[in-house]
Amino acid sequence: MRGFARRERERGDMNPPSNLLDEALGLGHGGAIAALPAGRVVLVEDCVETSGAFVLHHLLKRALSAGEGGGDVLFLALAQPFSHYDRVLRKLGCSLSVQRNNNKLHFFDMLKLEFPGLTGGNDIESGFVGLYSKIQRAIEARRSKEYSRGCITIMIDDLSLLEIAACGSIDCVLDFLYYCISLTAELDCSLVILNHEDIYSSEEAPRFLSHLEYLADIVIKTEPLSTGLSADVHGQVCLLLLNNTIDHFQQRDFQQTWAFNEQNS
Repeated sequence: MRGFARRERERGDMNPPSNLLDEALGLGHGGAIAALPAGRVVLVEDCVETSGAFVLHHLLKRALSAGEGGGDVLFLALAQPFSHYDRVLRKLGCSLSVQRNNNKLHFFDMLKLEFPGLTGGNDIESGFVGLYSKIQRAIEARRSKEYSRGCITIMIDDLSLLEIAACGSIDCVLDFLYYCISLTAELDCSLVILNHEDIYSSEEAPRFLSHLEYLADIVIKTEPLSTGLSADVHGQVCLLLLNNTIDHFQQRDFQQTWAFNEQNS
């Protein structure tokens, strides 16, 4: 688990909240836990030196805990098995096993899923269409249930591995993301994506990363400290809200940066 320490403070804020990331995203007003607004796309970008997985874990817990009875999450796991996420979330006070048994978490184990598309472009596209259809059916099934009236969040961990599964076809990955974003508008979902921004070749990185940031309403970046290594602070989190994303901010673009430190392994 990791803690946030404020590096910058918006003008006039004399009483910073205990959880700075929740406050900045509008998830913790009045002491209640809220979900990400429907229709929002959140991009979490990290690098080799500073993993952003802890941000994804935090947002996963918030999505399952938001509102009365909590929300629903469709989790596409390409990086780790279910046992890993369950173990990490238990440390944060949330049991994914219980959430899955209660039909609040739909876990797509992409480590075991045989992703079609290892032989040709048409097979890759068919594989993405099949995956999208599964996601769409799962959301529609939850929307038809009376017990599920909260926000539904789609989470992808992580996008760079999805690109590997697509044999390096960035266009297919972007098309798949456009399909998922269409669900945020049609079925009132939110989308959270984790991506490693420093693993792409110099030729493909600018186009792909610029596309991702164009699609996102909120960008959360974990980066090394600009001042170098520190024994107590392990990196910094930069939050960028685009196009007046969160209602309580009036600016078109809002950016804030904090340092973070690892409190427990």
